[in-house]
Amino acid sequence: MSIERHYFPGNNTPKGFYSYYSHILGQREANRIICIKGGPGTGKSTFLRRIGEDFAGKGEDVDFLHCSADENSLDGIVLHGKKAALIDATSPHMTDPISPGAVDKIINLGEYWDEKAIAVNKTRIIDYSEETARWYRICYNYLSAAKSISRSMEELYNESAECSELYRAIASIVETEFRDYDISLRPGKKKRFFASAITASGTVHYLDSLLTGIPGRDSEEERKWKRIYIISAPAGYSTASFMEILSEGAIYRGLDIEAYYCAMSPDEKIEHLLIPAAGTAFITVNKYHDLEPWEICREGQELVLMDAEDYMDSVKLEENRSLISAMQEEYDSLLGRAVRCLEKAKSIHAAVEAMYIPNMDFAEVEKLREQVCTELNELK
Repeated sequence: MSIERHYFPGNNTPKGFYSYYSHILGQREANRIICIKGGPGTGKSTFLRRIGEDFAGKGEDVDFLHCSADENSLDGIVLHGKKAALIDATSPHMTDPISPGAVDKIINLGEYWDEKAIAVNKTRIIDYSEETARWYRICYNYLSAAKSISRSMEELYNESAECSELYRAIASIVETEFRDYDISLRPGKKKRFFASAITASGTVHYLDSLLTGIPGRDSEEERKWKRIYIISAPAGYSTASFMEILSEGAIYRGLDIEAYYCAMSPDEKIEHLLIPAAGTAFITVNKYHDLEPWEICREGQELVLMDAEDYMDSVKLEENRSLISAMQEEYDSLLGRAVRCLEKAKSIHAAVEAMYIPNMDFAEVEKLREQVCTELNELK
């Protein structure tokens, strides 16, 4: 049975659009990476989705990589069994071949449009594109302001933290999870992605899909997560130090990891950590990406529930509660304004797509898709 996972390779953040596209599939591990070029409305997402669904229907493990501008749109897929990836290589996540012919290939859907018909709308397309970019800039300014609030909340939570108790708990977990692994001369590899994104629909996450199983493994036993830690933490509290210690512990022992970062701290704050070889996952839940144990619990799986507030001084926490609540309200207001900017950008982008769609030869695009599927099927 196919394992289908969903996540975001890029995100809207206080730093602007933040990309982890280089982590999708490495040059040495890939048989084929296909970079798809083409304008808005040329069918890139549908092209990707149909190929992914075709292979999932055959029992292949597939990762569906979602677009942070519109979570219903795809920016890529990974076919684990074929060691192949197809990636939307257009702005803002421009991707070009690194090893052309040997690994990488370019497909340009722009070959199937009526250029003269599109050029009639030149001025409107340019105007709309500039307006879309403006709304994104405003969005990122709101997110930057929200980040300042978030940093203040984190500081208040840190004041309440009982560090000795927390590090004792981490040490116990390290002993439990890594006791069978020695320090390795060859460190594990680290891939970085986002399990949730700030989109035009608000904050969207696919945590449950990441826990359906471990892709690319042969036996049913190897494909199961053996133990999942669910850390419940209030919004604004950072589990980054907790996750960093665990991720480094795995890497030093030669274990590959997948680290899923927070959109508000895309280069420093790990929210979720998957260690496939150990069959262990660590998930942070809060009001923005919540998950109930019954949603992911499967036969033979151990769930370990942790509450971050158990490792805080309750008296100090209560002293700061009203201030944290006020900050949370301000944070939510700024986040809401950022989302409304993304809504504006999405609606304008849809108008641009509408100028391309009637001028595309989708019958030829479908023939190309079938050709690509044939080529991928031949990969060993």
